[in-house]
Amino acid sequence: MDHRYYMKIALEEGLKAFAQGEVPIGAVLVHQGQVISRAFNLRETEKDPTAHAEMLVIKQGSDVLGGWRLLDTTLYVTLEPCPMCAGAIVQARIPRVVYGAADPKAGAVDSLYRLLNDSRLNHQAEVIAGVMEDECKALMKDFFKKLRDQR
Repeated sequence: MDHRYYMKIALEEGLKAFAQGEVPIGAVLVHQGQVISRAFNLRETEKDPTAHAEMLVIKQGSDVLGGWRLLDTTLYVTLEPCPMCAGAIVQARIPRVVYGAADPKAGAVDSLYRLLNDSRLNHQAEVIAGVMEDECKALMKDFFKKLRDQR
């Protein structure tokens, strides 16, 4: 599987978020080599604290596949998932997560917690970190620099 190919799509989604003034995180859900859902953060637009890119692609993916178990899928996301999103990944039984940049303030995959590899939970996921890390970090840095400059 070409992780860079799918991460580029997630970055495109992140750019859409940036253009809307949302924190520029994009996500893509791939099932058997096909993109079945793609999304970007919409917390500000939707005024919904759960409208993270990962949550949105999980919901869309469930609709496409017709069930809550997202077996044989890979979730690509530009930033390490937070505790809420990592919990949803476990609940959806997503077997593989690929992320770009670590999130030292809220990351629940490697940085602060390791929810996707906690043997006490009923599901664990393979984690591949650092795919297109520099590009993912740059997108976040550019966004927050723009916010600071506007103030």
